[in-house]
Amino acid sequence: MDVNGKDDLKIPLLEPSDAVVLDIKSGHNVDQGVRTITFKIGGIECASCSISIESVLQELNGVESAIVSPLQGQAVVKYVPELVGVKAIKEAVEDAGFEVTEFSEQDIAVCRLRIKGMACTSCSESVERALSMVEGVKKAVVGLALEEAKVNYDPNAINTDRIIEAVEDAGFGAELIGSGNDGNKVHIKLEGIVSLEDMNAIKLSLESLDGVNHVEIDMEECKVTVGYDPDLTGSRSLIQFIQESGHYQASLYIPERRHETEKNHEIKMYRNQFLWSCLFSVPLLLFSMVLPMIPPYGNWLNYKLHNMLTVGMVLRWILCTPVQFIIGKRFYVGSYHALRRKSANMDVLVALGTNAAYFYSVYTVIKALISDAFEGQDFFETSTMLISFILLGKYLESIAKGKTSDALAKLTDLAPDTACLLTMGDDGNVISETEISSQLIQKNDILKIFPGSKFPVDGVIIDGHGYVNESMITGEAIPIAKSPGDRVIGGTVNENGCLLIKVTHIGSETALSQIVQIVEAAQLARAPVQKLADRISRFFVPAVVAAAFLTWLAWFIPGAFGLYPESWIPKAMDEFELALQFGISVLVVACPCALGLATPTAVMVSTGKGATQGVLIKGGNALEKAHKVNTIVFDKTGTLTVGKPEVVSAVLFSEISMEEFCNMTIAVEANSEHPIAKAIVEHAKNRLPDHKSQNGNSSVVKDFEVHPGAGVGCKVGDKMVLVGNKKLMRSSNVPVDPETENYFSDNEKLARTCVIVAVDGKIAGAFAVTDPVKPKAAYVISFLRSMGINSIMVTGDNWSTATAIAKEVGIENVFAEIDPLGKADRIKDLQARGKIVAMVGDGINDSPALVAANVGMAIGAGTDVAIEAADIVLIKSNLEDVITAIDLSRKTISRIHLNYVWALGYNILGMPIAAGVLFPFTGIRLPPWLAGALMAASSISVVCSSLLLQTYKKPFTYSK
Repeated sequence: MDVNGKDDLKIPLLEPSDAVVLDIKSGHNVDQGVRTITFKIGGIECASCSISIESVLQELNGVESAIVSPLQGQAVVKYVPELVGVKAIKEAVEDAGFEVTEFSEQDIAVCRLRIKGMACTSCSESVERALSMVEGVKKAVVGLALEEAKVNYDPNAINTDRIIEAVEDAGFGAELIGSGNDGNKVHIKLEGIVSLEDMNAIKLSLESLDGVNHVEIDMEECKVTVGYDPDLTGSRSLIQFIQESGHYQASLYIPERRHETEKNHEIKMYRNQFLWSCLFSVPLLLFSMVLPMIPPYGNWLNYKLHNMLTVGMVLRWILCTPVQFIIGKRFYVGSYHALRRKSANMDVLVALGTNAAYFYSVYTVIKALISDAFEGQDFFETSTMLISFILLGKYLESIAKGKTSDALAKLTDLAPDTACLLTMGDDGNVISETEISSQLIQKNDILKIFPGSKFPVDGVIIDGHGYVNESMITGEAIPIAKSPGDRVIGGTVNENGCLLIKVTHIGSETALSQIVQIVEAAQLARAPVQKLADRISRFFVPAVVAAAFLTWLAWFIPGAFGLYPESWIPKAMDEFELALQFGISVLVVACPCALGLATPTAVMVSTGKGATQGVLIKGGNALEKAHKVNTIVFDKTGTLTVGKPEVVSAVLFSEISMEEFCNMTIAVEANSEHPIAKAIVEHAKNRLPDHKSQNGNSSVVKDFEVHPGAGVGCKVGDKMVLVGNKKLMRSSNVPVDPETENYFSDNEKLARTCVIVAVDGKIAGAFAVTDPVKPKAAYVISFLRSMGINSIMVTGDNWSTATAIAKEVGIENVFAEIDPLGKADRIKDLQARGKIVAMVGDGINDSPALVAANVGMAIGAGTDVAIEAADIVLIKSNLEDVITAIDLSRKTISRIHLNYVWALGYNILGMPIAAGVLFPFTGIRLPPWLAGALMAASSISVVCSSLLLQTYKKPFTYSK
C-alpha cells in the first residue's frame, strides 16, 4: 500500500472516532490499581495554599498521594479508582476554596467483549440497554452476527470486570477480547518462577523499560502479557531482558484463537444437544404416531395401567421430561433473564409453547389416572419435537454463521508463522540466518524472503529484484515488479527472486492489520436499515403472544358453544386441545430470530468480500449510503489522472539565464510537497549542467509562503520569487503579457498545466506540465453513466486544462480553480439540490470534500488524512473500484431486502396458517413441531442468503 509521507502507514487506517485524549499520565487499565491524574488549580498564592490542598486531598479515602506545585499551580494526585472518583477529588479542592481548571473528568477507554447466548435482535438490544444503564459506560454497540460488543467507558468510574458483570446480570455470557491498549502485545511463557514475588519483580522490571505500556501477569499459568510501543522496543528485546534479569527462562507463547475455538464449541454443543434430543424424541415419535397403528404394539401401548392411564402415556411422559427440562433448560434460563429485564425474545416464545404442550399433557395424564371415563390426547411429542427442531435449526445456523466471517479469517491467516532473520555485520555482510516466529519480528530487522514465500510484515526492499503477487490484499491478479526501495505488504507472496527487506511496520501498524481492523469495525457497526428490524422486534414478541392467545380464544370459545361442526375436531381431541395446538403453533412459527440476522450477516459477508476485492468499506452506514449515490465528484490529479506529472517544456520570457532560472525554481519548489512541484524540481535539475544546482547564499530561502490553490512564494537570496498559476500572478500584481497568455492557451488546449515563475514582480519563464489520464478513466465514467450515476470533476487546476481532461474522460460538468474548502462547498450545493454525492479523492486537499460528501472514497495510494476522512478506501488505487464499491453496496442492500422477505415471509405466511385460517376450508393445519421446523428454516434461509454474497464478482473485466 503506497502511502505518501515519511511515516507511511504509521497511523492506522482505522482510528477510533469517539476516542478522547486526555492528560492522564497513567495507563488506562483500572485493574492495574493506582491511577494518576494531573490538573490545574487557580488561586494558589503561596506554599501554605498548596499544603492545605494536599492535606484536604490526602484525607480522601482512596487518595494515595497528592502533590501541589505553588509555582505552576498544578496538582498531581495518585488514587485508587475503586475507592474514590475524579469527581470527588475535584469537589474536595473546590470545597477548600480553590478553582479547578484544565480538569479532565472523563477518560474514555474502549474494550471489546465476546457476548454469548444472543439469539435475536431483542437479545442484542437487551445487552445494549444493560450496558448503557451502567454508570461510567458512555456508548455500547452490540453486533448480533459478530457476537461482539464494543464499549466506550470511563475507566475512572468503572472497569472491565464490572462491564462483564453487567452483561452476565442481563443473562448473557461475556468475555473480554481486548482493550484499547492491545495494539502491540506479546505473550511470554516463564519458567523458573517459584513465588508471587518473582512474578511481581518481573512485572516491575518490565514496567520500568522504555516503551512498555502495560504488563499483565498470570501466576497460575506462569505467563506475562506485555503491551509495548514498537518504535521503542520489541518482543525479542523483552524476552531477552527477562532472561538476563534473573534465573528465569522466557519463551514466546501464542494463545489459541479463542473466537474460532468458541465457535467450534458452540457448533459442537448444538450438535450434541440435538443428538441427545433425538435420542428421546425419535422413540417418542414412534410411540405416539407409528407404533399405535401396528396391531401388536398398539394393543400393548393402549394397555390401561389404572383407570384410563395407558402404558403409552407413561412412556411418552418419561421420554419427554428430560428433553423439556434438561435439554431445554437453555430456553428457561433465557426466558427468565429476558422477563427479568422486562423484554421478550425467542426463548420466551419457545418456553411458552413447549410448556403449554407439556403441562397440558401432564394434566391429561393425571386426569386419566383419576378418571375411568376420561378420553384425552397428550401432546408430549409436540413439546419434544419442537425443541429438537429448534436445536437442529440452531446447529445449522451456527455452522452457516461461522462461514460469514470466512473472508476476514482468510485475511488474518495471510501472514506466515515464521520468518528468516538476518544478522548483518558492520561491513554489510550477512553473519547468520535464523528462523524465528513472525511475532518476534521487530522494527528495522532485516528479513530474507525466499521465492514462493509470503512477506510476514510490511517493509522496504533493500536488495534483490522480483515480482510480488498482491492479489490477496488488493484483488489485483497480475504480479507487480519490485526492486530496492519499493514497499512490500505483509501477507503478499514473493513470486520469484530472493529479496532482502527492512521491516518498517509490525503488529497493528501493518497494512494487513489495518484492513482487518476496518473490516471488524464495519461488521460490528449497525447499518441504518437494521433500524427496521430493531423497531419490529420491540413489539413483535408481545404481539405474537397476544396473537397466540387470541387464536386460542378464537377456536376454543366457538368450539365450546358449538359454533363450528364437531367433524372439524380430529379424533381423540376436544375443542380445547385443538385450540391449544393452534395457539402453540402461532407462538412458535413467529419467532423473530431471522429478522435480527437479516442485516448483520449480509454486512459481515459483503465487507469481508469487499476487503478481498480491494475495497475497504468502513461500516454498514457507508455500505447503505453508497447504494443511493446518484452523483460522483472526482478530483483530477491522482484520481482521474496518474498523479505523476511530467514537465514537457520550459520557456524563458526574460533575459535571465536558464541556469539561474532553474536554480531559483528548485530553491522555491523544493519546499513544496505538491506533485507538480516535484516534477518541476526534477526537470529543472536535469536542465542544469552536470545535473547539479548551484550552492551559495543566493539559494538561501526566506519567508516561504503557501498560497492555497495558487502556488508558493519566497525570497531566494535578495530576490522575491513566485511560482504558481495566473491566479497567483494577479493577486500579487504581476502583469501577464500576451506572449505568456499565448503560451498558456496553446498548452491548456493540450490538457497541460502551465506554471509561471516570476522574479521581483516580472514573469521570468514558465513550465508546461502534463499529467496523463488513467487508462480506464473514460471506461469508468461511461460505466457509471450506464448505472444512472452522473460524474462531475472538481479541481484546483485552470479551466482550460480541466476542460480538456474532462472532455477526454467523458465528464460534462466541471468545476475548476477551486480551493479545498471550495470543493466541499460545491458538494454541499449538490446536496442542497437533492443529490446523493460521493467524492473520490486522494490528497490532503480532498479531505474536507471527503467528509462533506454523503460517501467519501479515498484512493488507497493517497495520504493518511484522505484515507482517514473517507468512508470507503480503494486499496489498490484503481479507479474501476469506484464501480465495485457502488455495485457491491447495491447488491448487499438488495440482499438485505431479500433477507427481510425471507424472514418476514415465513411469519406473514406461516402465522395465518398456524392460526388455522385454512383449516375450515382445506383441513390443513400446522402442527407445533412443523411450526418449529419452519422457524428454524427461516433463520437458516436468511444466513444462507447472505452467504451467497461470497459469490460476488465485479461487474466488469479489465486488464492492466
